[in-house]
Amino acid sequence: MDVFWIVVAAVIAAVWVVPMLLRRRRARRRRAVLRALEQARGSRVVTMIHRQESMRFLGLPFGGMIDVDDAEQVLRAIRLTPDDMPIDLILHTPGGLVLASDQIAYALKRHRGRVTVIVPHYAMSGGTLVALAADRILMDRDAVLGPVDPQLGALPAGFWPAVSILAALQEPNPNRSDQTLIMGDMARKAIDQVHDTVRELLLGEHGPDDAERIATLLSHGGWTHDFPIRFDYAREIGLPVSDEVPPPVYELMALYPQRGQRRPSVEYVPVPYRGDGS
Repeated sequence: MDVFWIVVAAVIAAVWVVPMLLRRRRARRRRAVLRALEQARGSRVVTMIHRQESMRFLGLPFGGMIDVDDAEQVLRAIRLTPDDMPIDLILHTPGGLVLASDQIAYALKRHRGRVTVIVPHYAMSGGTLVALAADRILMDRDAVLGPVDPQLGALPAGFWPAVSILAALQEPNPNRSDQTLIMGDMARKAIDQVHDTVRELLLGEHGPDDAERIATLLSHGGWTHDFPIRFDYAREIGLPVSDEVPPPVYELMALYPQRGQRRPSVEYVPVPYRGDGS
């Protein structure tokens, strides 16, 4: 009987205790890499990392996206940072709520210190909106950004590009429902709002005409929403990109397991810093 309970205890330890200890160890290693990166760059380093494949439900992969909790944590990190201290934001995200992305982007835009967004793999949709607030975007040569054209709808019916809703309304159909017409009105407003946001974020680093051109290109649905804006094309359209991604960023990404781990998607060293970077 004693052997039976020893086996039970061992199974419990293997299932619960060991994974917990591994998660804690991994979290400590992430903090160490974050702090080392901060000291090397003299900046506040914040991560916003969402793994699309991080969790499964009924065998189907799904993952996080930018939400109001992320916005709250990033804004708190910015408030803990001296006005003239650089901020480095490491982004790995499929996008998310426009509201949350907007809050993060404008908070970064208002920060007086240099703001750098680092994209080791991808920052699509709302992630690109956040990146547009940066003074500089460091991208891996194989990393991608994406369009920021708004998507309208809700589950379970699904989501549709706002520009496609407007295109559908151009087709003659006397039997359209009021709901369809309302969606069309919302689509026009959504495109205008995102366009104006992108233009405002770009002004300062870009002239008015250039900001208008890029805002129209990114927000008016000329591509599908998952169109990859690769490094060379990002540079071609005028985004301030560089391929000088610090090597420790890749080390940090390796400490975010792809499956079966629950963890905060925003992390930073949660203490206020003095202006000298200490």
